[in-house]
Amino acid sequence: MTHIPQTELPEIVKIKKITEETPVVRTFYFDIVLNSRPGQFVMLWMPGVDEKPISISLDTGDSVALTICARGDCTKQIAELKVGDKLGIRGPYGTNFLFEKNEKIVLVAGGYGAAPLYYTAVEAVKLGCHVDFIIGARAKENICFLDRLQKLKGVELHIATNDGSMGYKGRGTDLLEKMVKEKEIYRIMTCGPELMMKAVADIGNSLNINTQVSVERYMKCGFGICGQCVLDPMGIRSCVSGPVMNSKVLSMLDEFGKYARDDVGNKVYFDNPVKK
Repeated sequence: MTHIPQTELPEIVKIKKITEETPVVRTFYFDIVLNSRPGQFVMLWMPGVDEKPISISLDTGDSVALTICARGDCTKQIAELKVGDKLGIRGPYGTNFLFEKNEKIVLVAGGYGAAPLYYTAVEAVKLGCHVDFIIGARAKENICFLDRLQKLKGVELHIATNDGSMGYKGRGTDLLEKMVKEKEIYRIMTCGPELMMKAVADIGNSLNINTQVSVERYMKCGFGICGQCVLDPMGIRSCVSGPVMNSKVLSMLDEFGKYARDDVGNKVYFDNPVKK
């Protein structure tokens, strides 16, 4: 077991276990001590390739899980690694999801956004919270953490798929709109595609429900120095003021739900992914 020091240098650790969540999503397990909180992230380094921010999907105290979608050059190469291969980890960084004892909370996940929210659910039920967990995905085969969530006591699971192959046919936000009308809810927390999270934030803001959003932006340092992940127009650094941010703060930002910036600062719009 390795203790990860709180420095800006990565610690090289071995992969202890790998599980396949979907055809393009895998969870990697490491015997390390991070002392993280749900919603935080680490910088994961593949020597000679790149370093990427990755949300923590479970931290048991002596073991950490990182769930990775193979969608870019670096993550596709990480997905090819085997048990015993090595990666560099530094962190944890960023803000975390906040909840208190015995609260009624709703977690809204899109795709592999279920990973950090699973960690959140694990910790929330330890405090006696009742968790309604909504997962939205394109189809049944894209749903992550299904078996583990079904077994987690204190969690009521709700599935929505675009094609109707499992659960409700439609969007997870449709289930949320219905739920907020029928149940008393203390907090909403969400992670997934930004247009989905913008819809969740709008629902929470309209009803004055505390809503927390995990904002994904391109990061290079992870601890507030490089300025790569700042949000327009206020210059908020999502690596230190986020990734978990309050929806009312996000409503004051021009870019949330509209665009993000790539590795060289070009705007990439969510509804029309063309760099400008």
